[in-house]
Amino acid sequence: MPKTLDIPVPDLTGRLALVTGASDGVGFEIAARLARAGADILMPVRNPEKGEAAAARIRERTPGAGIRIRPLDLSSLESVASLADQLLAEGRAIDIQINNAGVMTPPTRRSTDDGFELQFATNHLGHFALVARLLPLLTAGNARVTSQASLAADQGAINWDDLSWERGYDPMKAYSSSKIALGLFAMELQRRSDAAGWGIRSNLSHPGITPTNLLAAQPGMGRAQDTGAVKVIRAMSRLGILVGTPASAALSAVYAAASPDAAGGRLYGPKGFQHLSGLPAEQRVYSRLQDDAGARRIWDLSERLLGVKVAG
Repeated sequence: MPKTLDIPVPDLTGRLALVTGASDGVGFEIAARLARAGADILMPVRNPEKGEAAAARIRERTPGAGIRIRPLDLSSLESVASLADQLLAEGRAIDIQINNAGVMTPPTRRSTDDGFELQFATNHLGHFALVARLLPLLTAGNARVTSQASLAADQGAINWDDLSWERGYDPMKAYSSSKIALGLFAMELQRRSDAAGWGIRSNLSHPGITPTNLLAAQPGMGRAQDTGAVKVIRAMSRLGILVGTPASAALSAVYAAASPDAAGGRLYGPKGFQHLSGLPAEQRVYSRLQDDAGARRIWDLSERLLGVKVAG
């Protein structure tokens, strides 16, 4: 059986933490750990019923935990704008935002209502738009913004000539491209925060390898049954071999977002063999994410695609 891992987390009483993709998997465990540290949790979810069930499970672990569910489909710019408008009207500062939600390797290319390839839209553009619109609340909270990267961001490249993969769609290459884009955005957010005095600390985490629904059967996404990879990962996780559990995989994002020792512009992930599992530690920022010109390019391009101008 895998070992139960944990890390010290500061008292977060009175802090508001927004966690995307928190209705299951690693995102659920991130939200649960932050709630145990006293944070009020905001869970924007695509399926409110599933979100309420997840909130009930967190309250079972931490009675009295403050959790709010809001609808959000990151692949829809209208949905992102609607959530942002609600939160801006409420006016509560955001202390922590963890950009965790993601879509991984739909077997055939899928396009959003806004005309973008699904992985690029969900993994990168949706999070970019959410941060851009919530910037006043993030600056008010001197927020820590942690974006969940992936080992896949250490391979492949951004498909600059065809960001929506209308030609020659490759599921894994498109996934890597979207995660590199998100990683470059996170690095550029730190640089722009420093330059403009936003007070935001932006960094990256990655969960290693763990069994989640990213590779599970999702008929709505064109995957009729579990992939062979997720079956192997589940078996290895149960046996405690090489890969982690969702709870252990969540710790890197929790550390990056909450630890006073975690800095902006850095990457945190499991420190075990090949960074597949284990306790979190600072790691080398992937070479693809050290491209300052590429970071500025994806930022400017994202603004143009979304029609959103980021300003402090």
